[in-house]
Amino acid sequence: MNNTYYCSSEDFIRNAKIPVRIMPSEAAMYEEIAELTASVIEENNAKGEKTVIICPVGPIGQYPVFARKVNERKISLKNCWFINMDEYLDENDEPISYGNPLSFHATMDRELYFRIDEELVMPKSQRLFPEPRKEKETDGLIEKLGKVDLCLTGVGINGHIAFNEPAEKTDDITDEEYRNCGTRILDISRETIVNNGANKIRGALDIFPKRCITLGMKQLLKAKTLKVYLYCNWQWGIMRKMALENESRFMPVSFLQSHPNAEMVITENLYEYNL
Repeated sequence: MNNTYYCSSEDFIRNAKIPVRIMPSEAAMYEEIAELTASVIEENNAKGEKTVIICPVGPIGQYPVFARKVNERKISLKNCWFINMDEYLDENDEPISYGNPLSFHATMDRELYFRIDEELVMPKSQRLFPEPRKEKETDGLIEKLGKVDLCLTGVGINGHIAFNEPAEKTDDITDEEYRNCGTRILDISRETIVNNGANKIRGALDIFPKRCITLGMKQLLKAKTLKVYLYCNWQWGIMRKMALENESRFMPVSFLQSHPNAEMVITENLYEYNL
């Protein structure tokens, strides 16, 4: 019997290789992510320091909550750099159009930047995405900024974080080499296409992007605080694998196990479910 999937909820927590915390709901997670982000920025502003945050598009429910907190508390983002994890690419390895319903650029504008008062939001030059043919520039900028304060994100059904898709058995790469991968363009896995296509564009898989650009594990693991939030029913399996199985290039999110300040945060419905 595979103990990854068939152990009790109590044993799952007891044997987890990464700290696990349980929250009551998806909405509570959005509130926490928004407050953590706002608080870090306020603390850095008070010290006259910049804030660097790696941002996901998944989850996104935290962004309207964060925008409200920024406006209500008059939190200046002028000394903040928000660096998005990834973006879908078209058949020419260019970012998909802004009008595409899957566009992460459009999602960030709609859910975050356009909601923040103009006198508080950071300039567009500090709202960043990895760009094709500028991968080294992205990695160099993160090095130049000198830190990443936060990365608060989700995880894909196959264990990808950002679009760091799992290595294939035939790939000539070691775990350590994968851990040190930088920003790059790559194929989106079949699992991701099916899962995201089913959930985002109602199963229209034939028009779903096949390519992407992503920050590498090297950039993500620079974050001082790195939390993965899981709340979807389909994340139960990868939740178990991430917590109970060893670090591996075949499950990139597992590299968080050796991060000094990483945590997996899950909802009660995921914790309580047992096969």
